[in-house]
Amino acid sequence: MEAGEARTHERPRISAVVTTFNEEHNVGECIASLEWCDEIVVVDSFSTDRTPDIARSCEKVRFFQRPYRGSASQKNWAMDQTRFEWILIFDADERCTPALQAEITSLLAASPPALAYVIKRRAYFMDRVIRYSGWQHDRVVRLVKRGAGRYPNKRVHADMQTMGPAPVLKSPMLHYMVESFDQYLPRIVKYGFWGAAQGWKTDRGSGFKEVFGRPLWRFARMYILQFGFLDGMAGLVFCMLQAFGTYLKWAILWEWRANAARGRTPKLPEFDDDESVWAWEERRDGGATDKA
Repeated sequence: MEAGEARTHERPRISAVVTTFNEEHNVGECIASLEWCDEIVVVDSFSTDRTPDIARSCEKVRFFQRPYRGSASQKNWAMDQTRFEWILIFDADERCTPALQAEITSLLAASPPALAYVIKRRAYFMDRVIRYSGWQHDRVVRLVKRGAGRYPNKRVHADMQTMGPAPVLKSPMLHYMVESFDQYLPRIVKYGFWGAAQGWKTDRGSGFKEVFGRPLWRFARMYILQFGFLDGMAGLVFCMLQAFGTYLKWAILWEWRANAARGRTPKLPEFDDDESVWAWEERRDGGATDKA
């Protein structure tokens, strides 16, 4: 016990961040994989299941609730609630492995040269690792020194911007992306809707090339050029689902543009217009109440 505590204090303290919405089937295991961190900041989007109760049951969790205005907004706000020098960001359907924990601990104890680090993700589709389709190269910036990284103002698919280069860690996190279709299909529809809203906000158009060509190209790229067919039937279904999500995004945007010509304006999801959420200045206060 004493040796373990000594090792903990050799490195800078770490705040883990987890954003949630109706993740009762995931959040417990995610938090458990991060209990080696010095605090876990959970920012929930007013879940209606047992997610808040499960999160609060962990002694290290500081629990907040805030309306959801996109992953980038939620993660930026969550980072501003942290108290320690380094921040490790996870989604509820991701897990930190012992190997990744050991690598991060050793890295930070040795005074790392970079201000941010990329973590590879090993994606699972119904308990099967997706080895191809491009997802074998999936990686995201998730370990960052406080104040050295920020997500850009995008409603969906925003990648963190960092001060300086972000080296890639060797050990991957686990990403249980698709457990069942009843969980995943609503997410595809939601992301399609949000992607269309981002396109509307940036004045993108949508026609034959987008509605037909982009989904076809995404399937061909993933299934053929990126060898998705080597994952068998799971690879076929997975690639078609991704192409379907692309189709939804551009089809919804086409419908909005067509209806706008008829005088019908779409009802967009809420965007976060609070400039403090997107600013790079380091802050320690926030706009919600700590429920812990």
